[in-house]
Amino acid sequence: MITTKSQNIPQTPRKQTVFLLGAFLFFAFSLHAQVKSAVDSTSVKIGAQITYHIQVETDSTNLVVFPEGQTFSPLEMIESYDVDTLKNKDKFNLIKTYGLTQFDSGKYTIPRQKIVIGDKTFLTDSLQVEIRNVVVDSTKKIYDIKPMIAVKKSSSNWWQYLLITLVVLAVVAFLLYWFIWRPKPLSEDEKIALLPPYDRAKLALKTLDESHYLEHQNLKDYYSDLTFIIRKYLDEKVYDRALESTTDELISHLKLLKDGHQVDLSQDDIKKLESILKRADLVKFAKSAPDIELAKLDRKTIDLEIDHVKEALPEPSEEEKLLDEKYREEQARKKKRKKVWITVGVSVFLLLATLTGFSLKYGFAYVKDTIIGHSSKELLEGEWVTSQYGIPPVTITTPKVLKRTTPELPEEMAQKMQLTQFSYGSLIDGFQLVVATTKLNNQSQGQGQQQPEIDLQQVLDACLKMFEAAGAQNIITKNETFVTPNGAEGIKVFGSMDMPIKGTENFEKGAYVMLGFTSQSVVQQIMIFHKEHDVYAEQMVTRILNSVELKEAEK
Repeated sequence: MITTKSQNIPQTPRKQTVFLLGAFLFFAFSLHAQVKSAVDSTSVKIGAQITYHIQVETDSTNLVVFPEGQTFSPLEMIESYDVDTLKNKDKFNLIKTYGLTQFDSGKYTIPRQKIVIGDKTFLTDSLQVEIRNVVVDSTKKIYDIKPMIAVKKSSSNWWQYLLITLVVLAVVAFLLYWFIWRPKPLSEDEKIALLPPYDRAKLALKTLDESHYLEHQNLKDYYSDLTFIIRKYLDEKVYDRALESTTDELISHLKLLKDGHQVDLSQDDIKKLESILKRADLVKFAKSAPDIELAKLDRKTIDLEIDHVKEALPEPSEEEKLLDEKYREEQARKKKRKKVWITVGVSVFLLLATLTGFSLKYGFAYVKDTIIGHSSKELLEGEWVTSQYGIPPVTITTPKVLKRTTPELPEEMAQKMQLTQFSYGSLIDGFQLVVATTKLNNQSQGQGQQQPEIDLQQVLDACLKMFEAAGAQNIITKNETFVTPNGAEGIKVFGSMDMPIKGTENFEKGAYVMLGFTSQSVVQQIMIFHKEHDVYAEQMVTRILNSVELKEAEK
């Protein structure tokens, strides 16, 4: 079913035309606005610039819209200058200047230009100019025209983006290697930690000898370090609670180990350790002050007891060595896993931060479509082509070159008209563009008969019927007048429809735009279809419609 919301564009009879023209002149004078146009020269050489001025005198409250784009055909606009504003009492003089040119000699007419003042439209006078040939001095040598040479197509700047991406990845990889994966030199503490317990204990005693505790009679710190060395060694090799146990608890446990034949320490060794540990407790907690020489003797005793403990310990079995090796391997694996997780975490964070930054700047949908891909986006950002299609030609800019298609017409219609059609895409692809020119054959009319007027609205309605025949449903249409940049006026039909999805019983929303123009016995049509809410397709439609220019059929 087709629902129509249209602006009627009636065929105005002669009397109505005269009445409307009179009404237009009445309203034009009631606006107190004056429009003038002029050129700086009516005769110039080929390629020279013609300066075209439009002057508008109006009230300050009126909004004035000057023509933009290539509306001066057959002359070409090469520059549009800013509007100059002059105040004259309670009026304003607005002067808009254009630079025009033409590269073929002859006499040309600058068409009337539309000026919108407030809610009214004015037309300038048409002006005739002459483009003169350049006089060639035949007495001088004239060189032949140089042959055509192949020009390489300018490459895109994709390699710049690739280079930037590679540089960023290289910097990130270098930072990850430097701070995470690079083998770092061991610190002095790390080197000491890797030593066996016996070597560490001996090294700690040597460090204690180099301290100045005894010189300053700092016996408390001296005995604290001394007893920590032996306790630490026992904690690692004999009793894993030696550091947290009291002296009595530690000695008692050593005696149990001796009685159980787990540690082959002599009774004398245990007594010496007990004596030193208790003396250290008195120094630390009872502020006892033994002789310095006794302190040095205790240090030598601890050195000997470390050797005795080492000798008293049984040799580790092959199973214990294997367990120790497995432990070191597991620690290495844990360290490597930690580096991997840190690397993954940093990479994911940088990726999410990059995507978030681009999403905030360009929008999430744009970033998603750039990464995943979107056919409409690729068309929009591709290399567009401006070309002419049909006779008389339709000049249009499209994302791809349109290909000639030959629609099948019934024999009766083929005898009455000539249809030329160019298209890209299809309804199934989700984007379709068609440019068609239909020319009625003169022999279809009797001799002396006047060509019938073409009802453009009926032509466009017939196109909507074709949508219905293709399975479209819920077709909604709106009509409005459409004017091309070079002043050709026609009808724009646009709206939405539900199109069937191939191979299913489902439908998807689509949008369409159709332009129709008629001149003498020629109908020119432009049809664009795309999926609804496709922002890239909507931008393409706007760009395509703004590029449409028509050339009148030759009489």
